[in-house]
Amino acid sequence: MTSLLDKMARRREELARGGLLRQRCCFAAAPGRERLLHPVAQAQATGKPLLDFAANDYLGLARHPKVISALAKGAEIYGCGSGASPLVSGYSEAHLKLEQGLCRALGAEAALLFSCGFAANTALMKTLFSAEDTVIADKLVHASMIDGLRDSKAKIRRFAHNDMAAATALLARHPGSAVLTETVFSMDGDRAPLGKLSHLCQEHGSPLILDDAHGFGLFESSSLPVFARLVTFGKALGGQGAAIVGSQELIDYLVANAREYIYSTALSPACCIGVLGALELIQQEPLFERLNANIALFRRSCQVAGISLMPSESPIQPLLVGESGKCMALAARLLERGFLVGAIRPPTVPQGSARLRITLSAEHREQDILALAFALTELIA
Repeated sequence: MTSLLDKMARRREELARGGLLRQRCCFAAAPGRERLLHPVAQAQATGKPLLDFAANDYLGLARHPKVISALAKGAEIYGCGSGASPLVSGYSEAHLKLEQGLCRALGAEAALLFSCGFAANTALMKTLFSAEDTVIADKLVHASMIDGLRDSKAKIRRFAHNDMAAATALLARHPGSAVLTETVFSMDGDRAPLGKLSHLCQEHGSPLILDDAHGFGLFESSSLPVFARLVTFGKALGGQGAAIVGSQELIDYLVANAREYIYSTALSPACCIGVLGALELIQQEPLFERLNANIALFRRSCQVAGISLMPSESPIQPLLVGESGKCMALAARLLERGFLVGAIRPPTVPQGSARLRITLSAEHREQDILALAFALTELIA
């Protein structure tokens, strides 16, 4: 026991010295559209309202009245939880309806629901691959894919981010190997050259596996011949959970073999009904147009102010700072001014590339965005 406690204490000290110690900060719901910092969350907590530029609720659906109503109706019908794993008694009509809705949206044969995107990605990697396989992946694919591949013992060959020449060279050496990428990369905000990668995979008879966590609901990619696609519900859909979408053969294989699916309590049916409501709203309301307008306004405002953002057409707008301590200090000063912005440090991003990860939503008002740009101008100057 003592040795374990000593080990934990040493690691905590190492992280603290490097400015990399991660700690939770509790937020309480506030009336209306703002969020309130909990006054006892940390020593620097102020208790004042904050404008949230850190969440992944890109279309503002997490608080949409129709989504909330759908979730509440789902709870009335099914209760709060599923009660068991999907292969015992936890698979309900609510799960089936959401799977069918995802298939309609993506033109796919089948889908399989998981409690979160990390579990879905690790399950997919661990279940599909083994030590005999070689997998080719973009350098910046999500940690959940990397962890799953490491558990699978597959050989991982990574190409420089979005580098088609490097991907082509790897596939030439390992024809038929699966290729992994993302629609939108979560820390850079840029997009993969999906059309070119898809064509390359077809040339080499290689399956393309797509992490669509930050792209689904925002960027159309359903026409691509994808072997497997990860969709998460906590970003554009404003809910909770995730799914793997693909052929019926793939989903049947995962149902029979994926340990994360077999041995986990099924996703709450009420969550499924809420997400299904969000899925319908995406097709009914001009949410993406409002989001695009907000992205353009923020980038234009920063350009006028001389603030250099990383290239991104997505709601993820990173501002490269460099040193971790400087990045944390800048985020803290923004917090004092009422802006909640993500400060991203290694090992999430490479050493020397700490950044503010600013995320835009369709629900941000013009004055919110202009106020943030003005605060950045003052603090960076």
